Amino acid sequence: MRIELDLQTVQGSIRDIPDFPKPGVVFKDITPLLADPAAFSTAVDAIVVSYGRGKIDKVVGIEARGFIVAAPVAYHFGAGFVPLRKAGKLPYDTISETYELEYGSETLEVHADAFKAGERVLIVDDVLATGGTAKAACNLVEHSGATVAGLAFVIELEFLKGSARLDGYDYVSLLQY
Repeated sequence: MRIELDLQTVQGSIRDIPDFPKPGVVFKDITPLLADPAAFSTAVDAIVVSYGRGKIDKVVGIEARGFIVAAPVAYHFGAGFVPLRKAGKLPYDTISETYELEYGSETLEVHADAFKAGERVLIVDDVLATGGTAKAACNLVEHSGATVAGLAFVIELEFLKGSARLDGYDYVSLLQY
């Protein structure tokens, strides 16, 4: 889904970092967006508008930049915030999901009691790339008995075709590259 708001301020605050983290990769840096109050609030508001207040019970933020965007989204929804972290970072009983990346595998964890059955959960991250992380997040939410109400990303790297892994899920991306 495409957002029909004026996102020029958001787009103008994304910085390209060539050859990071390795040669040939152009990293989309959102730190200028986070530092710009107008761009940051526009991005948060665009996500909130996409899903509507009162329709979300919990907002998941995926480590680490997803936390930064997801927390104010949760606040605007009047919803709880749930962090999804890399393995070994959460202090209580967890459930985990291991997934493949283009350069290896990774594991995400969430507290076992983070969701109640039937809760409507919005998953938020900074970038949709290959879709592996987002799909793992969906699996963790659903394993807990909650429902994935949707996913939201600041940036989608369309050439990596990550949305193919999200078939059947509603998602929004504010900017597409």
